[in-house]
Amino acid sequence: MSVVSALAALSVVLQPTPQAAAQAAPSLQQRPEMLERLAACRAVADNTARLACYDGAAAALDTAQRQGELVIIDRAAVNETRRELFGFNMPALPQLFGNGGGEAADLDAIETTLQRASRNSEGRWVFTLANGATWRQIDSETLRFNNRPGEAVRVRKASLGSFMMTIGDSRAVRVRRQ
Repeated sequence: MSVVSALAALSVVLQPTPQAAAQAAPSLQQRPEMLERLAACRAVADNTARLACYDGAAAALDTAQRQGELVIIDRAAVNETRRELFGFNMPALPQLFGNGGGEAADLDAIETTLQRASRNSEGRWVFTLANGATWRQIDSETLRFNNRPGEAVRVRKASLGSFMMTIGDSRAVRVRRQ
């Protein structure tokens, strides 16, 4: 999944219609109106009326999803998106994906492999990982590692919002996501 598609997955909320844009945006923890209508069908006592309610609500959800007004992703896609966006400063990310558990609920590190590494004009390393993420060395420490595609890479959160990268058995260097 590329960073572009990962950012596109962040649009998990309903696209605003002209009427909805005029109103205040609901909080990300609220359910969309279409989902509320579907859930309200459970309260209908008459079987025939309840079925008609479910059919109408399901048709509205299906139409909204087909027209791109509603994007639905499962927990696995949420976890993958969070891994892809690891290292970006996105304060709304926890609110968007909620605290619904899952393996990526408290993502403190990622492990992947090196695709390529090169030095920039300042003599610092720029790393491209197998998932397409690009990280740039921000400290001036000397780094010795096997610059080969497929080398194991671990990026972990460090203090004060910074990140440390280890390639193979190398020492950790401070990096920033680009």
